Amino acid sequence: MNILILGGGGREHALAWAIRQNPKCDRLIVAPGNAGIAGVAECADLDILSRAQVLEFAQENAIDFVIIGPEAPLAAGVSDALRDAGFLVFGPSQAAAQLEASKAFTKQICDACGAPTAAWRRFDAAAPARDYVTAQGAPIVIKADGLAAGKGVTVAETVEQAHAAIDAIFEGAFGDTSVVIEEFMAGEEASFFILSDGTDCLPIGTAQDHKRVGDGDTGPNTGGMGAYSPAPVLSQAIQDQVMAQIVRPTIATMAEKGMPFQGVLYAGLMIEQGRARLVEYNVRFGDPECQVLMMRLGAQALDLLLACAQGRLAEARITWADDHALTVVMAANGYPGSYEKGSRINGLDSLPETSFQMTFHAGTARKDGAILATGGRVLACTGRGATLAEAHQRAYALIDAIDWPQGFCRRDIGWRAL
Repeated sequence: MNILILGGGGREHALAWAIRQNPKCDRLIVAPGNAGIAGVAECADLDILSRAQVLEFAQENAIDFVIIGPEAPLAAGVSDALRDAGFLVFGPSQAAAQLEASKAFTKQICDACGAPTAAWRRFDAAAPARDYVTAQGAPIVIKADGLAAGKGVTVAETVEQAHAAIDAIFEGAFGDTSVVIEEFMAGEEASFFILSDGTDCLPIGTAQDHKRVGDGDTGPNTGGMGAYSPAPVLSQAIQDQVMAQIVRPTIATMAEKGMPFQGVLYAGLMIEQGRARLVEYNVRFGDPECQVLMMRLGAQALDLLLACAQGRLAEARITWADDHALTVVMAANGYPGSYEKGSRINGLDSLPETSFQMTFHAGTARKDGAILATGGRVLACTGRGATLAEAHQRAYALIDAIDWPQGFCRRDIGWRAL
């Protein structure tokens, strides 16, 4: 098969790495890709938000299967354009992608199907939103309704913090969007990944992300500083509860509303006293959770994504090894605030690239033979082992072999489970 992956981050590097191992994969192209992805696939300079450009490229290159990595092309309707032209696509339609593109849409679906989630209200102006927060008190959660690249959520510990977050959103920090205000949910957060072909569902793994920038879960929220899989907090009993009360009712309601969901549903969950409630849905693999899932799934990832896209999930099966994976993100100093681009990263060429140790590139480019940092989150050093401690040791061994003074990482990824 000729396979096209859209995206250029750590998630897409992990997908490409796993898919390349499958003998069904003949030619693999990633657009736009990055310096690490170039080691396992062809990279193409393509505007992945342009339906016309992506469609023309797929036709010219006789692409058999398109995998859409990030949320923005899904929200832009790229999957619809490809499907309408007869291409096999992994990723939901623009309508179904509202489960991530709009927090309010997801809340309305939860209300319609009775899925347990936080109480919520939506506001189109700052003054009533501020009044609501004053009446409710803190802690309270303020969210930009639309896509915000993982940065539009504030867990406000004081009313003043909540007011500041509301003002920032209405002043355009995340574009033209409304505000969703939710009750604060206590507990432990974890991620559950499920494939859906519009009718059937297949759980494909659990992970726990580390959103805060600093050790001990301190500092501002980020796109994710590390992750591990499986997540012990997501016991089989809780997974069964989530499938019965949250995921299957969501998939059924989406189908009833004429927007069947096909792709990966990433359920962010808050778990307290043995029960899960939905924090949010994403409609693509998480980053860096994808890195640990792909390390564990390997070549079978392609077979699963194909079964999903072809409507054959009812017959699909996963083979799990009794293993663990852990990834540590190296980010540019200053992230998630302002940071410098273009610093040189040394030591990458001598790192092992095996099914037990892999460094996935998120924000890199190659220039004059050197690898440069081009983003906030730059590398995801990933280890796999028979135990989480072994995976942890292998991931940090990669970190310690990299020479990049302008970068930093958390040293406590996996601390809850370890």
